[in-house]
Amino acid sequence: MRKRQRWISVLLAAITAFSAMLPLAAQAQAEKKQSVNFAMTSNPDTLDPHKTSGTPTFQTIRSFYDTLVEPDREGAIVPALAESWEISDDNLEWTFHLRRGVKFHDGTAFDARDVKATLQRIRAEETASPKTSEFQAIESISIPDDYTLVLRLSEPYAPLLSSLASGWGAILPSEKIEEGHNFGIEPVGTGPFTMKEWLRDNKITMEKSNDYWKEGLPRLDEVVLNIITEGSVQLQGLLSGQIDILAEYSPTEEELEILEDNSSINLERSLTALVMVLAMNNANPYVEELKFRQAAAHAIDKQTVLDIAYGGGKPVGTFMDRKDPYYVDYTDLYPYNPQKAAELVDSLDIPEDKTFVMALPQNFDPHVRAGQMYQEMLEKAGLSIEIRLVDWSTWLSDVYRGGNYDFTVIGHTGKLDPDGRLGGYGTEKTYVNWINKKAAEAIETGKKTVGFENRKPLYDTALEEMARELPHVYVGTNYRYILTRKSVTGFHMDTKLDTFDFRYTEVSE
Repeated sequence: MRKRQRWISVLLAAITAFSAMLPLAAQAQAEKKQSVNFAMTSNPDTLDPHKTSGTPTFQTIRSFYDTLVEPDREGAIVPALAESWEISDDNLEWTFHLRRGVKFHDGTAFDARDVKATLQRIRAEETASPKTSEFQAIESISIPDDYTLVLRLSEPYAPLLSSLASGWGAILPSEKIEEGHNFGIEPVGTGPFTMKEWLRDNKITMEKSNDYWKEGLPRLDEVVLNIITEGSVQLQGLLSGQIDILAEYSPTEEELEILEDNSSINLERSLTALVMVLAMNNANPYVEELKFRQAAAHAIDKQTVLDIAYGGGKPVGTFMDRKDPYYVDYTDLYPYNPQKAAELVDSLDIPEDKTFVMALPQNFDPHVRAGQMYQEMLEKAGLSIEIRLVDWSTWLSDVYRGGNYDFTVIGHTGKLDPDGRLGGYGTEKTYVNWINKKAAEAIETGKKTVGFENRKPLYDTALEEMARELPHVYVGTNYRYILTRKSVTGFHMDTKLDTFDFRYTEVSE
């Protein structure tokens, strides 16, 4: 009890000082009736939906753009800018019937030309979209009339609808595309909000679009995304009333006790669609040895890491989240066994002065906490680990795209289709540089195969190879805690895509 009282005293003292840390604009907005302040962990690297793989971008642009189809709250794909669609018997022709009366934020009308120009932009070599491969099966795009779009595929491509429903399928106005508009700093979509201001490392302010096609939405006049990288500062803001919503915070056990007892806060807990990993760069000649990766897997106490760093969760043993219908349980394959880990390290020819670099995205406190735990566990097994903290943009460019790491810590977001997570694995196309022909062939065949019952055996094969060969140490699927002020209702976070949906959010008096 005395320990908890000390913790409360420290927290209250921190709350008193919080106003000096929260962006001043956010404090002012907190008093508005239909405005919410949201704490966001990291800056988007861009606001262009076609030029990034970064989750913070897709989380942000969900409010600016719409897609042809979208996931509902249960994860099923439902109409959005396309009211309906048909697929030919051979799965090669997809016909979309588009919604009429929709306007872009610049006042231009939405029609089939915008969809065609958007898909051509994603596929264009000069765009250099990291998602190009998801649209390469499109052989031709035709427009029978202003509100009908026909896609002809070169071969069946099962994930197409999921790709069109994801953030990188955001529809842009054809006129702006032709002008060479910079969507990276000025988004122009058909979404529920328009961008008022983006101050990097500070905040993104969004205003209600009065022309949004869903009648009566959005219900808020304004949303302020406050960029607050430190979790403790986010929590202080929530408890002081200057932040209204936290959706990316992993509270400690002590913090959970305080939050559960706080009558002004709603706390919702659910299992995410994330897979938390300790990723390993298989291009490193030491890491390339399977025994090395097995040693790392045996060295990690997954449940302890989940409980301490990520607010709890359930361990996994392969590259799929626990709730996914394609999930296969391999958690018993490489159990926590520090003695076995040390024996495997001893069997490897690693020089005594060899140090492995663990690159951590410093904007994400849970990943940093987990990294520090991994460092201790791996060093107990006999590996020397040096932690290198990098900001999010550097992590994307230097680690994820540049391969400049030995270990890194990250959570892979859920995807609407298994190919969204597994596509490219087994080849040199992924950041872990893991080569496995059997897995690669199963994954490649899976995306061309229609029907869950036909695809499941293929992904079972791939996931077994990934479980046995360990391109990552798969740690687990964590819990998500959505924390809101009691006055805030209707906020939703997509189960699979981890994006923010403020359309139904409102604030009561």
